[in-house]
Amino acid sequence: MHRTFYDRKVRRVRDLSCGDRRIYLDVEVRRVLCRSCGKVKQERLDWLADSLFHTKRFAFWVGRRCRAMTIKDMARETHLDWKTIKALEKQYMTEQLRRVGTPGPKAIGIDEISIRKGHTYRIVVSDLVRRRPIWFGGEDRSEKSMDEFYAWLGEKKSRQIKLAVMDMWKPFGKSTRIHAPQAAILFDKFHVMRHLGDALDKIRRSEFSRLTGEDRKFVKGQRYNLLSHRENLTLSGRQSLRKLLAVNQRLNTAYLLKESFGQLWDYSREGWARRFFDNWKESLVGQDLKPFEKFAAMVERNWDGVVTYCEAKDKVALGFVEGCNNKIRVIQRRAYGLRDQEYLRLKVLTCMLPEI
Repeated sequence: MHRTFYDRKVRRVRDLSCGDRRIYLDVEVRRVLCRSCGKVKQERLDWLADSLFHTKRFAFWVGRRCRAMTIKDMARETHLDWKTIKALEKQYMTEQLRRVGTPGPKAIGIDEISIRKGHTYRIVVSDLVRRRPIWFGGEDRSEKSMDEFYAWLGEKKSRQIKLAVMDMWKPFGKSTRIHAPQAAILFDKFHVMRHLGDALDKIRRSEFSRLTGEDRKFVKGQRYNLLSHRENLTLSGRQSLRKLLAVNQRLNTAYLLKESFGQLWDYSREGWARRFFDNWKESLVGQDLKPFEKFAAMVERNWDGVVTYCEAKDKVALGFVEGCNNKIRVIQRRAYGLRDQEYLRLKVLTCMLPEI
C-alpha cells in the first residue's frame, strides 16, 4: 500500500464500440516505488486486458467472435493487427480454462490427431462425462507422450479414473494400465467398426478387379452405399445397393455380416456377447472372405477391450471422441493449419466450453 506515486501518465485504451463508432478511454495510470524491492512498478487495473491497451470486456468480445471467425477476418473488422487479435483471444481462452478449473475425470477418451504431414501427432484426452477435452499435448502418440498426461493429472486423480476409451493403439493401453490400473479399458466401437468397414471395402475392390465388362458397373461407385447404414441412404442409393446385392453373392454375404456385427454392442453380459461373436466367426467358414477373417482375428486379440462396453454400468457417449476430433479438424481447416502449438492447444481445450 502506498499513499504517494512515483509518476503517472495517461494511457489510451480501446473499449467496446458503440454502433459504428470506436470508443477509446483516456486512463491515468500511476507507478509506485516499492519499498520492499526498490523497483518502480505499475499499478494493476483489473478491468484492463493483459495488453494494457484494451479493456478486458473488449478482449472477451474479441474472444467470443473468434470462436466462429478467423483471426484475419476479426483483424479486418476491428482495424487491428492480427497479432493483437491473437493475443486477445489467447487471454480469453486462458480465462475460460481458469474458470472451469482442474478436471478430475471418471471416464476419459483418448485419441490422436495429425497436426501436419509426415505422421506428426498430438494426443487429445477428453472427459466423457463432462463432454469436453481436458488435455492436449505430447510429441507423438508414443507411450512416453501418454505418460505426460498422467503426470499432469497427478497420481491421486489418475486413480479415480474408472473407464478409459481408446482405439487399439498399444502405447495408450500400456500407459493406462501402469498409471490407472483400476480403470477398465474399452476400445472405441467406432474404430472397431471402421476396421470392419475397411475389410468390406477390400472385398468390394477385389470384386471389381475380378469382374469384367458390364458386370463392373454394379460394383463401381458403391463404396458409400455399402459402408453406410441402410436408413441413411437415399431412395436411389437403396435401389443401387439392392441391385448390387442381388447380382453379387460374395458382396451380399459380406454386407449382411457387416450389418449383423453391430448387434454385438447391444449385449449387456460378456457371455452373451461371446456366444454371438463365436457364431459370427463360424459363419465366415467357407465364405472366402479373407479381410473379414483378419478382422475377426484382430477382435479376438483385443477381446477384453471390446467386451468392456457390455460390462460398463454407466454407459458413456463413445461418439464424443470422434466428434471432438472432427471439430478439431474444422478448426485446423478454417485457419489453413496452425503453427503456434500453444494457440492450437487453447483452441482445442476451449472448443466445447461455454462462452464468457
